[in-house]
Amino acid sequence: MADITETIQSEKSRTALSVQAGFLVAGLLLLLLAPFFFYPIFLMKLLCFALFACAFNLLLGYTGLLSFGHATFFGGAAYFTAYTVKEWGLPPELGILIGVAGAAFLGLVMGFFAIRRQGIYFAMITLALSQMFFFFCLQAEFTEGEDGIQSVPRGHLFGFIDLNSSTNMYYFVLAVFLVGILIIWRFINSPFGMILKSIRENEQRAISLGYSVARYKLGAFVMSAALAGLAGAVKSIVFQFATLTDVAWQMSGEVILMTLLGGIGTLIGPLFGAGLVVVLENYLATSEFPVTIITGIVFMVCVLIFRRGIIGEFYASRIGRKLGFVYRR
Repeated sequence: MADITETIQSEKSRTALSVQAGFLVAGLLLLLLAPFFFYPIFLMKLLCFALFACAFNLLLGYTGLLSFGHATFFGGAAYFTAYTVKEWGLPPELGILIGVAGAAFLGLVMGFFAIRRQGIYFAMITLALSQMFFFFCLQAEFTEGEDGIQSVPRGHLFGFIDLNSSTNMYYFVLAVFLVGILIIWRFINSPFGMILKSIRENEQRAISLGYSVARYKLGAFVMSAALAGLAGAVKSIVFQFATLTDVAWQMSGEVILMTLLGGIGTLIGPLFGAGLVVVLENYLATSEFPVTIITGIVFMVCVLIFRRGIIGEFYASRIGRKLGFVYRR
C-alpha cells in the first residue's frame, strides 16, 4: 500500500514538473517573440519594472520587511548610470555596473539604520531616508535638478552591439531581466534564503537557533537594493534619461502596489503585478479618466477578491495545487 502511494506521489510530482517546465518554455518563447508583435519600448519598460518588483518582493515576500524607500535604489542607480555614461563616456555595461554598485552601497547605508527597528518603524525609517535622498537629488549639481539627466547615449554594448537599435536593446534588457530573475531564484532557494524565510515566519525562533538575524536582514536588504538598482540602471539606458520621478516616494508606492497585486512570496507574482500596472498606465495614458483612480479601483478589487494576490490565489486554488504549485505565504 505504501509503495502504491509513493508511486502515485512520484507520478504527480513528475506531472507537476512537466507542467511547470511547459509554462517556463512558453513564457520564454513569448518573451523572445514579443518585439515582433508589440512596441519594444513598452516591453522594455515592462521588463524593467517587473525586475524592480521582483527585487522588492525579495525583501517583503521572503524576509517580511516592508520598505517604503526602494525608489532610492531604483532612481539612484538610474542617476549614477546616466551620469557616468553621459559625462564620463563609459560604455553602457560599465555604467550599469556602477549604478548597481551605487544602489548596493545605498542599500548598505539605509539597511544599517533601518534593520534596527521592526514593523511600521522599519517602514518609516526607510521612507525618511528615501526622502532625504530625494532632496539630495533635487539639490545636487550632477543630477541637474528638476530637469534631470537628459539625452543619455545608449552606446555600443561590449563595443560592437549597437543599442540604438530597438531590437538589440530589447534583447539586452531581456537578458538582464532573465539573469536578475535567475539570481533571485537561486537566492531564495539557497540556505541563506531558507533562513530568511524562517526569520519571516518566526524571528525569535531564528534568534534562539543561533542565527545572526540582523546580518541576514542586512544581506537581504543589500541584495534587494542591488537588483532594484539593476532595474533602474537599465531603465535609464532604455529611456535615455533619469529624473526625480525615479526617486520620488510615489515610485516606492508603485512597486509595493505591483507586488501586492501579483502576490507576495511568489517568484512570478510581481511579474504579473508589474505587467498589470504598466499596461494600465500605458493604455489609459490618453484617457480622460484619471489613471490613478482606475489603478486604485483595480487594487481595491484585487484586495477584496484576491487576498493573496492574483498569482497567490491561483497557486492556492484547486487547479494550482493539481498543477503542482504551492503557496507558502
